[in-house]
Amino acid sequence: MTKAEIVETLANEHELSKRQAGDILDLVLDEITAALKKGEKVQLIPFGSFVVRERKARTGRNPQTGASIKIAARRVPAFAAGKGLKDAVGGPKRGAAKKTAKKK
Repeated sequence: MTKAEIVETLANEHELSKRQAGDILDLVLDEITAALKKGEKVQLIPFGSFVVRERKARTGRNPQTGASIKIAARRVPAFAAGKGLKDAVGGPKRGAAKKTAKKK
């Protein structure tokens, strides 16, 4: 699914123009981006969480020459799927049904 398809769905389901739906989607994405730039975690329960992870500096290799190169430390965005998204895509885990405790 593309951004344009999401905009079209929003416009159709909520009786908005495509421009309004696009502006709303852009606003949401801009807010997520701004929060991640500040190092904040963005939680969209039960969809998932966007976080910033720190990558340490390391030594890598140029695959063409085999020469060692230094790779600088950096911050990268990451997404962790929430329970609702995991269940919707793959179904609930096996054994996820409530277990009843035996009482004597």
